[in-house]
Amino acid sequence: MPSYEPVIGLEVHAELQTESKMFCGCPVVDLTQAEPNSAACEICTGLPGTLPAINARAVEYAIRVALALHCTVNPTSVFARKNYFYPDLPKGFQISQFEMPLASEGWLDVPPRGDAGRLRIRIRRVHLEEDTGKLFHRDGHSLVDFNRSGVPLVEIVTEPDLHSVDDLKVFASQLRTVLRHLDVTSADMEKGLIRFEANVSIRPSGTSTLGTRTEIKNLNSFRALVTAVATELTRQQGVLGAGGRVTQETLGWDDAAGALVPQRSKEEAHDYRYFPEPDLPPLVIDPAWVDRIRAGLPELPEARRDRFIRDYGLAPARADLLIEDRSVAGFFEEAVAQAAGRVPPDKIANWVLVDLFALLHDAGIPIERARVGPDTLADIAGLVETGDVNLPTARAVLAEVFDRGGDPRQIVAGRGLGQVADEASLTRIVRSVLAEHPSQVAAYRQGKTAVLEWLIGQAMKREGGRANPHRLRASLEQALQSAEGRDALPETPAPPKSR
Repeated sequence: MPSYEPVIGLEVHAELQTESKMFCGCPVVDLTQAEPNSAACEICTGLPGTLPAINARAVEYAIRVALALHCTVNPTSVFARKNYFYPDLPKGFQISQFEMPLASEGWLDVPPRGDAGRLRIRIRRVHLEEDTGKLFHRDGHSLVDFNRSGVPLVEIVTEPDLHSVDDLKVFASQLRTVLRHLDVTSADMEKGLIRFEANVSIRPSGTSTLGTRTEIKNLNSFRALVTAVATELTRQQGVLGAGGRVTQETLGWDDAAGALVPQRSKEEAHDYRYFPEPDLPPLVIDPAWVDRIRAGLPELPEARRDRFIRDYGLAPARADLLIEDRSVAGFFEEAVAQAAGRVPPDKIANWVLVDLFALLHDAGIPIERARVGPDTLADIAGLVETGDVNLPTARAVLAEVFDRGGDPRQIVAGRGLGQVADEASLTRIVRSVLAEHPSQVAAYRQGKTAVLEWLIGQAMKREGGRANPHRLRASLEQALQSAEGRDALPETPAPPKSR
């Protein structure tokens, strides 16, 4: 069977978190919380005689996205009617942009992975449109909720520059991170606030001609995106390998069944009968406004990642995890600043990514809602560095502050959690442990040095985990090798001398 190269392009729809909808004053609400059809009016339900009006904040957010993706913002763009029938599309058409989009010709770099260099994915266009309603299927009936109808969407269309499912996943993740850093969308996949559509084809390796593509619609998780595209690539390779031809069509992905479902033959642009929206004038963008938006852009993920690696000495994988969420990255940087001179940045990263993330995951809350602030985390990490508490105690204090709030130092002082590190106390602990476990001491003297770890564990248990582990180890080793350690039990008879 000949070798084939995947060719993949993406269409990404992200819901913009404006206060009102794209063309009316209805509020943008959380579909998981709001009563169905409680945020709908005559405009977003498409009643006759109504007139849409463009949401300026949605345009601003879309321009932010376009600039972050290095696109050219076009001085004039035009909204168009995209005509098709579906029960959740009340007007019978969707207001979108087609021939004259808001922005075009950009790119996004994917950070290097392993031996691979940076991968540049070209962006064909960025444009605005309105979302549809949402269908619910219950007891053999279909119900429609128009709360989402008219919510502003930014659509990002790539060129077919992706050639593996690994690159696809990394690019999609990187794009989502950019959108979240721009503070224009939460891109919450579980709520459907970002959705992917993949255009998939294959061609013989070493050729440049594009094959017949299929489109996979409405993929709302990275897992679904990767699995669906991998499944379709395998299917197309099987079709061509058997001497068949790939048919251009639209496919759906049944996540529960793990299978592709044919939906309809693939539409071309003429099937939608695009024409300029007669109720909206051309959208003319003031270049000075674009300059102000560009000046207000935050530091973007790629630059922040490189800075975290360069300035804080973080491993690339850790930097990637920290910048995935803008709030997490900001929390980390503030904690580093609060801990300056006390705790190295890589240890702060470990506290955030391991200990704090575990607590946030169990509580099911974002970092912004945690009772533990950057200054508090820096103080807890600092207590370990100064030897005031050991690591298990510090983690217990972090968990208590996370659950109930409070000052870490007051918790340590009030509960007597301070680390036992003075020489007199450690000597007392060591003598007691050696006296209580003479057989283990004997085993150590006979060369079974692994017993030392067991003795350290017994000593830590006696003190409720508060003993300084490094000083305790040194004190135990010294005692075991000294006359005092040997006197903790009768001398072991020396082996007979050979004649």
